[in-house]
Amino acid sequence: MSKGEPRPETPKHRNTETLRPMPKDFLQDVQDQYDVIVIGSGLAGLTTANVLARQGRSVLLLEQHYKLGGMATWFKRPGGHIFDISLHGFPYGMIKSCRRYWSREIADSIVPLRNIRFDNPMFSLTTEFHRDDFTRLLIERFQVEPQAVQKFFDAARHMNFYDDQQTTTRELFDRFFPGREDVIRLLMEPITYANGSTLEDPAISYGIVFSNFMSKGVFTFQGGTDKLIGLMQKELVASGVEVRIHCDVTKIDCRGGKVRGVEVNGRSIRTGVVVSNANLHATLFHLVGPDYFDRKFVEEARAVRLNNSSTQVYMALKPGETIDESTGDLLFSSTAPRFQTDLLLSRDITSRTYSFYYPRIRPEGRQRYLIVSSTNANFEDWAHLPQDQYETSKKDLVTTTLDALEKYVPNVRSRLAYVEAATPRTFQHYTRHVQGASFGTKFEGLAVSRALPEQLPGLYHAGSVGIIMSGWLGAMNYGVIVANEVDSHLLTESSGR
Repeated sequence: MSKGEPRPETPKHRNTETLRPMPKDFLQDVQDQYDVIVIGSGLAGLTTANVLARQGRSVLLLEQHYKLGGMATWFKRPGGHIFDISLHGFPYGMIKSCRRYWSREIADSIVPLRNIRFDNPMFSLTTEFHRDDFTRLLIERFQVEPQAVQKFFDAARHMNFYDDQQTTTRELFDRFFPGREDVIRLLMEPITYANGSTLEDPAISYGIVFSNFMSKGVFTFQGGTDKLIGLMQKELVASGVEVRIHCDVTKIDCRGGKVRGVEVNGRSIRTGVVVSNANLHATLFHLVGPDYFDRKFVEEARAVRLNNSSTQVYMALKPGETIDESTGDLLFSSTAPRFQTDLLLSRDITSRTYSFYYPRIRPEGRQRYLIVSSTNANFEDWAHLPQDQYETSKKDLVTTTLDALEKYVPNVRSRLAYVEAATPRTFQHYTRHVQGASFGTKFEGLAVSRALPEQLPGLYHAGSVGIIMSGWLGAMNYGVIVANEVDSHLLTESSGR
């Protein structure tokens, strides 16, 4: 070392400020401009991005969380337990949509659930949950006239977006099954679980979902949500989508009355088209702002009701512990004497839906048996609890769930390796869904969502807005619809230049 060369710092004298790692730039190497920017990576956002990229558009997908999937995601806990947030179950149409808009590998992993159980004070039964089996049950078990059953199924099958929206689901049931609360319970409880429908909602929001399930039953994804989203991310990259996580969009730039770009992680990225997969209210009033829309539209948008949220309890059995598959794949359990919408949302839980995950659902790795208990819930019941009361309420949720589960899985407490609860606050925190809404908005949100580009050229929305094919399938297909509209818009824009 020469005399004039500075001595190296010893650990004792080193300036630790200079050693702190620079925060990671999650937008590193992202372009300054794209044809389309998709905000949010729920199934609608993922599908929109994939379809547009396949059509030759440059697409940037931005997700605020560290994982893709939105509500269709998962988490991992000590012991290697992987819990799916939202998986059981969806209609047969998912196979066709996944094969066409994603890949054969994804479509081939969709498998049927054979044992759908109901257990409540009115009846206890198991069904394969398709039209033939429901017809048999209604005629033989519930003693309903065959003609009434046939007419009901036909009416549900022929419902579409343009039907009368004034008829409620309760009125639909009263037309075909007057006074039959037991029949209503059989036909309604699973659809409430699938898309949050209530007896007071428009009949078409029930009928189209129900008829979709009735085609061939209930299906799920073999391998879990982590495998599904991993395969989807692989397809996105192959299609040319630029996918970025930890990227929180704070503003959609709409200067001059048209979409110009987004503000994300302190950076501006230009685009003429934004597809928001965020909550509809969040898109309009937080990312854009009401000043860009006409007054009547703003009033209609503010009147759109958010759908309910939910609570979930995740349970993993110890190694070597098993559950007999006769317990069911899906179990709709209730202690309420009759089906009532207000009871479904009450903090005093009377109805729980149990999803049982057997090793065949997650065939990779060691044999695992998992249980997820889901209940519909009101956000306001959890939103403002002081932290100590909130933690106590979560523990009570676990305790009461295990008490109820004892009937179906004896000695469950001693057999569990892990248990954890999630609430509406949990879902709002991780997904940014307003009020932790499990299914976005009620049916009237669809018209507002569809009208966005008429109000603000280049602004689109895709997601769970009462799109009436339910849950995963509805979100995915809405993503396809919006992608095709965006592509048409871009073709018109380019031809007009």
